[in-house]
Amino acid sequence: MFYKKQGFPDAGEVVICTVKKVLPHAVFVDLDEYGKEAMIHISEVAPGRIRNIRDYVREGKKVICKILSLDKSKGYIDLSLRRVTHTQRLAKNNQYKQEQRAEKILEDAAKLLKSNLKAIYEEAGNKIIEKYGSLTDCFNEIVNMNFDLKQLGIEKNIAEKINNIVKEKIKPPEVTISGTLKLESDASDGIDVIKKVLNQIKRDENIKVNYLSAPNYRLVIKSNDYKTAESLMKNITSNVIENMKKLKGRAEFIRT
Repeated sequence: MFYKKQGFPDAGEVVICTVKKVLPHAVFVDLDEYGKEAMIHISEVAPGRIRNIRDYVREGKKVICKILSLDKSKGYIDLSLRRVTHTQRLAKNNQYKQEQRAEKILEDAAKLLKSNLKAIYEEAGNKIIEKYGSLTDCFNEIVNMNFDLKQLGIEKNIAEKINNIVKEKIKPPEVTISGTLKLESDASDGIDVIKKVLNQIKRDENIKVNYLSAPNYRLVIKSNDYKTAESLMKNITSNVIENMKKLKGRAEFIRT
């Protein structure tokens, strides 16, 4: 990545690194996010006895490590590869890939503006990171909250270009919730009663009702967030239950 964080990482922080040099008893790496060199002692590469350190790391390989200790005055940073959990490794890798994709958006904006990535960081990227800590967090707010980069004091033309590319490249997260509606009527026209109630549900690409088997119907709702989806489901099911009662029928909703 082009952007480098200022200063030193914190002890305990999980960082992504590129292996630079492998020696018999130590590995030297570059911290991709900080532009600094660090070391992994052989005892921190993997648990147990290591016969050949190259079975675990090789030059050019990306590794995710934890900061064990650091001496800022001397510039020493000691890392551990073996102390990173599977969950931490997945989370860091995902975070780094998202930030790479976000930086690619700045590259695309630079091309449209006939500029370069360094200039775009100076005009916009640094302001974004200063406010949000990462490009990704800011871009997600543009997509989900309709945030406008001009609010950060970024020049109008640059802000609009980045805003537009973000909305084109990043889609809002989608959540899906579902449940089963159990609808029954003892009326002679009970089937028509149930159809009438179900037809009152305003369906679209985000609201689906599918027949399972009498008397069950599956309700599926999609939205950008759980709160909205849950609210919509509550309104729909409450109306269905109320309308079935008005027509002397019975209704029950079972969340799945």
